[in-house]
Amino acid sequence: MDAAGNRACSPSRAPLCNTLGFLQKNNSLGEEGSLSERQKNLYSCDNSDRDARFRRTETDFSNMFARDLLPAKNGEEATMQFLLELVGILTNYVRKTFDRSTKVLDFHHPHQLLEGMEGFNLELSDQPESLEQILVDCRDTLKYGVRTGHPRFFNQLSTGLDIIGLAGEWLTSTANTNMFTYEIAPVFVLMEQLTLKKMREMIGWPSGEGDGIFSPGGAISNMYSVMIARYKYFPEVKTKGMSAAPRLVLFTSEHVCHLFMFRYFPVFLQSHYSIKKAGAALGFGSENVVLLSTDERGRVIPADLEAKILDVKQKGYHPLFVNATAGSTVYGAFDPINEIADICEKYDMWLHVDGAWGGGLLMSRKHRHKFSGVERANSVTWNPHKMMGVPLQCSAILVREKGILAGCNSMCAGYLFQPDKQYDVSYDTGDKAIQCGRHVDIFKFWLMWKAKGTIGFEQHIDKCLDLSQYLYDKIRNRQGYEMVFQGVPQHTNVCFWYIPPSLRGLEHNSEEYREKLHKVAPKIKAMMMESGTTMVGYQPQGQKVNFFRMVVSNPAALQSDIDFLIDEIERLGHDL
Repeated sequence: MDAAGNRACSPSRAPLCNTLGFLQKNNSLGEEGSLSERQKNLYSCDNSDRDARFRRTETDFSNMFARDLLPAKNGEEATMQFLLELVGILTNYVRKTFDRSTKVLDFHHPHQLLEGMEGFNLELSDQPESLEQILVDCRDTLKYGVRTGHPRFFNQLSTGLDIIGLAGEWLTSTANTNMFTYEIAPVFVLMEQLTLKKMREMIGWPSGEGDGIFSPGGAISNMYSVMIARYKYFPEVKTKGMSAAPRLVLFTSEHVCHLFMFRYFPVFLQSHYSIKKAGAALGFGSENVVLLSTDERGRVIPADLEAKILDVKQKGYHPLFVNATAGSTVYGAFDPINEIADICEKYDMWLHVDGAWGGGLLMSRKHRHKFSGVERANSVTWNPHKMMGVPLQCSAILVREKGILAGCNSMCAGYLFQPDKQYDVSYDTGDKAIQCGRHVDIFKFWLMWKAKGTIGFEQHIDKCLDLSQYLYDKIRNRQGYEMVFQGVPQHTNVCFWYIPPSLRGLEHNSEEYREKLHKVAPKIKAMMMESGTTMVGYQPQGQKVNFFRMVVSNPAALQSDIDFLIDEIERLGHDL
């Protein structure tokens, strides 16, 4: 404190004070382009009574309840203290997420969490619980979850904890608005349109023309593509139903399910299962989703596509839609888009490119060649929440033809989409969506793009692919490892078997070897989760027994984390 007894900024708070000073000088929320005195007190280190009042202080929340927070009368101080306490929980979690000495997860079985853990109980009660308990619940929800932003979490395609994206998500929830009209989400609607245009430019459509919308995920984006294709060729289905069209057929890469050791493996698609789900949900029927043969790397064989189109036509059915995958879930395979596009043009079919996982590579000058021909697609799915590290959820369906989304989905709800509003109602985008309520997914992505620039995303993409190359180079000739397929991975997916010393002398084609190897990855994964040190996925694929599928999309990961993963697999699996 200074001589007058006011609290001064300590040296440890100097960076924060400097940042807040920047906000004070540059924030334009005030009427004259500067913060009001009240706002200055909240955002700066000014020595004021109000500033001292709303510093984080020891507060007894045990006798306070949600009813004591705003909009309650005199609820401002309680609200500020509660939020400051919550921010403390959040920042502590963020700090630990990037600390490699912290576990990726503190694993407990479902029955343990359901029974309650050290004051954390999932049961709902009739009576309100104190804010103290609510804060405990907030802390423990994070404590018993999985740190998907941890540098050693490699289990899913969506990883990482981007601080700018996190800030965007916080503010999105604070705004708590809907994306259906400009009148209630003016800035977000414009952000979405400008960002989608930029994404279409990267696909290669002239001047970024076309259409698009953000959806709840890649499966829904892919479903949009099927709906739009059907509307394009058979618009009367919108009003009359599937009876107004011939028997329509969709094509996607093969369904892999083989009998092995007297039992079936789980079902897998080289393409995403969502195409088959879309066929079932939209009335095509899953039997009318034709599965295409793939090569050893998981890429569609164009000759098989054409042969199956001809077979469908010979039966009197109508081939409508082809899904080409750009970055498959397991192998990271990229289908030959140009060759598939030639066939689609020949038979007048809709070409969709599912770039949910691979879409980020469009931002990399080094790797975008894997999307060669994507500009010929009629529609593209692109999930920034995967390779680009945007917080979940953030998925876009991008369409080459302008206006077709609205044509397919509009119902002209009069209580939302009045034509005589005082602004240009073409910005009311809600009628393009199959939803009414639509979450604001754009702000965190837009904010990250502003913060990183296209070049920052490119560096992120290139780094992740370099790390996967590092892993591949390190294990491809290493004792105890065998690659699932030969050759450099197309994406960050590196698929391999770890072979414990006890199996290395067995005949690799024997039933005994395959049966034992099938159990190795699940056992190592279980031990990983129990110890909490790292996480990586595994699965079988067709006649291939369980193998590890390593993916890299977290920009926090380093070569040392790849080294750690290899060491951990060998430590846990050595005695199996």
